[in-house]
Amino acid sequence: DMVIKETLDPGLTVQDAVDHYMKAVEKGLLKIFSKMGISTVRSYRGAQIFEAVGLDPEFIERYFPGTVSRIGGVGLDVIVEETLRRHRRAFPSRPGGPLILPRVGEYHFRIQGEHHAWNPETIFTLQQATAKGDYRLFKKFSAAADNHNRKLQNLRGLLRFKKGKKVPLEEVEPAESIMKRFVSGAMSFGSISREAHETIAIAMNRIGAMSNSGEGGEDEERFRPYPNGDNPNSAIKQVASGRFGVTTSYLVSAKDMQIKIAQGSKPGEGGQLPGHKVTEDIARVRHSIPGVTLISPPPHHDIYSIEDLAQLIYDLKNVNPQARVSVKLVSEIGVGTIAAGVAKARADVVIIAGDAGGTGASPLSSIKHAGIPWEIGLAETQQVLVMNNLRSRIRVQCDGQFKTGRDVAIAALLGAEEFGFATACLVVLGCVMMRKCHLNTCPTGVATQNPELRKRFMGKAEYLVNYFRFIAEEVREIMSELGFRRMEDMIGRVDMLDQQRMLDHWKAKGIDLSALLAMPEIPEGGSLHCVSSQPSLVEWALDRELIKEAKPALENKEKVTIKRHIRNVNRSVGTMLSGEVARRYGSRGLPPDTINIELTGSAGQSFGAFLANGITLHLAGDANDYVGKGLSGGRIVIHPPKGSPFRPEDNIIVGNVVLYGATAGQAYFSGRAGERFAIRNSGAYAVVEGVGDHGCEYMTGGVVVVLGPTGLNFAAGMSGGIAFVFDEQRQFDQRCNLDMVDLESVTESEDIALLRRLIEQHIRFTGSPLGQRILDNWHDKIHQFVKVMPMEYRRALGRMLKEDAETKRVEVWNG
Repeated sequence: DMVIKETLDPGLTVQDAVDHYMKAVEKGLLKIFSKMGISTVRSYRGAQIFEAVGLDPEFIERYFPGTVSRIGGVGLDVIVEETLRRHRRAFPSRPGGPLILPRVGEYHFRIQGEHHAWNPETIFTLQQATAKGDYRLFKKFSAAADNHNRKLQNLRGLLRFKKGKKVPLEEVEPAESIMKRFVSGAMSFGSISREAHETIAIAMNRIGAMSNSGEGGEDEERFRPYPNGDNPNSAIKQVASGRFGVTTSYLVSAKDMQIKIAQGSKPGEGGQLPGHKVTEDIARVRHSIPGVTLISPPPHHDIYSIEDLAQLIYDLKNVNPQARVSVKLVSEIGVGTIAAGVAKARADVVIIAGDAGGTGASPLSSIKHAGIPWEIGLAETQQVLVMNNLRSRIRVQCDGQFKTGRDVAIAALLGAEEFGFATACLVVLGCVMMRKCHLNTCPTGVATQNPELRKRFMGKAEYLVNYFRFIAEEVREIMSELGFRRMEDMIGRVDMLDQQRMLDHWKAKGIDLSALLAMPEIPEGGSLHCVSSQPSLVEWALDRELIKEAKPALENKEKVTIKRHIRNVNRSVGTMLSGEVARRYGSRGLPPDTINIELTGSAGQSFGAFLANGITLHLAGDANDYVGKGLSGGRIVIHPPKGSPFRPEDNIIVGNVVLYGATAGQAYFSGRAGERFAIRNSGAYAVVEGVGDHGCEYMTGGVVVVLGPTGLNFAAGMSGGIAFVFDEQRQFDQRCNLDMVDLESVTESEDIALLRRLIEQHIRFTGSPLGQRILDNWHDKIHQFVKVMPMEYRRALGRMLKEDAETKRVEVWNG
């Protein structure tokens, strides 16, 4: 019909239009498959991977049997009416004027369009209130924001406080204490400007709260306070799937190490920082080079079960035993069960992120159609943790478009102890919601790396301090009305909330929030909030003995050699020792080979995780998964024991996901590795004698030499670094993902010298028979190597060489 009426492109045939539509649908399906971890159409059929929000149970039972719908809502009559209204707007009975649909402001604010909680009125009022320190003006903002919520913007707008026994305001917990429960959202240095990132950290440290580094790492210069006393260090250091900037020194500077499983506005998706936003500073912090796109994979490749999550928690507890570990989840059906697993894995905090937050550079389809409100996920999490007697040992944090004290109070009554603010922080610092975060064109210098635009940044830490003080004062007023003197007494008291029925609203009258407001039965010895800490995980770690023996090296930089036999129950060997080195000496660590640890036996998981500069782990034996995870400058050597009857190159000596997120250091393995070798490597040099599928996936730096066969999908998502593969069978091109890389012969003298030097080092450390055979026939074997070169990496290196040459010409010209 649209083709016939020529409302589409002139000359477009019906078949072309159908083909375009089919292609778009297929692309959308593939995106959903990927997001949900589904590989085939058969697995997709009947999977019911979605939850209904706001649909009547009778409607669900008839048309979507088995689908979860927890809050009730509209039925077929309302859906028909809404569809007819939309159709009448698109196809009026008497068409006139241009056939262009009006912009209704679904994603961007329009005066006559969809209502947005962040609009010119609320933005201006909040910025004026916080800049002037005017609490009365802030109350005007909060009244407008809360009123918008009540106009059915979100579920908490349907909730109201029950009448309590009022207590005097002066008897209520002070604002300074309440503010310590606030955290700023995880926004990376890269997604927002350095000025905005540091200002948020300084403000949060001033009030004794915590800021979040986001997943982009943090400049080591910020780990120490400024001369004026301000502290730009983010207390929360995030560990996301990309592991950008996650080094040993980064982790030991944290008070909270946060494992980001998913993001509220785009659960199931990874991230991408476009090359044009990767400046020199960002590239240095993320261990990449300027101009190269940086990709975060959708999942953590060292977490495929709750046991894997427990292992990562154990790794982090080893590297920084003084800090707590938090796990960020997304509000969804079943999140309570996952939160129970997180508690049993001995995390200290679980975060429930709502669908409304974290929208800066999220895909528009995800903003509107992924995730569910935090009110639902928080209520489920609280109920499951309390009923399973786990709530007393884990804290619960919540985020997702928190703006006012009322939001905080409702979250506390539903079970949260800590509260995250992200978008509101940026608005206070000058954001005007242009929604151009991903384009590097933010006009207020908040979410851009453009140096000229960054000069426009006018935000101050004082503004944020004012904002959080206002929020805390508003919370105190609500506590006074409800009869709570301490915020701790308020947590989980869902019995103080009631649903405000909207019987006169044509769409909202069917909403039923009884599932949110259910008060869980407290088991004997249980609690509605956290009252104790998790049992220690690292009390009996082998590293405690290693630290004692390495004391001369740690205190005086004297060389020490330690010999030990280990078993597979010894996990994360070298990690706590590395944390001690980084705490004393920063990322520089110790001089090479200061601490030499010679081991025999079979190592457990995460052998050499986050190994610091100056430490060498030499193992005669084999190791499990995650060897060298987050390698930060140390050296790992693994080879079979002397006299082993098998050929090393034909046997697996290390497990899966080796060198995940490595940023520096060396690794030599006389034998093969499992799947996902050197995934997200951004600086380590490694030699191995064969790898499984997905080798060098998402790699952004470093050099990998593979002296044997590879599995499928090698170099998928690889945007930086170099790999050399010994392709004796001439089949590597069929096993390599060529979307982002070129395959070349090794002909450049620099490449030949680098490759030979790495193989010589491999032989020196492991005694590799395969490496020796290759060197013995070097002139013939060099032609069987293939160089894997990322296209974008080549362009970036070329651009850097050109800029260096131009700089030198200018220097010569200036004499």
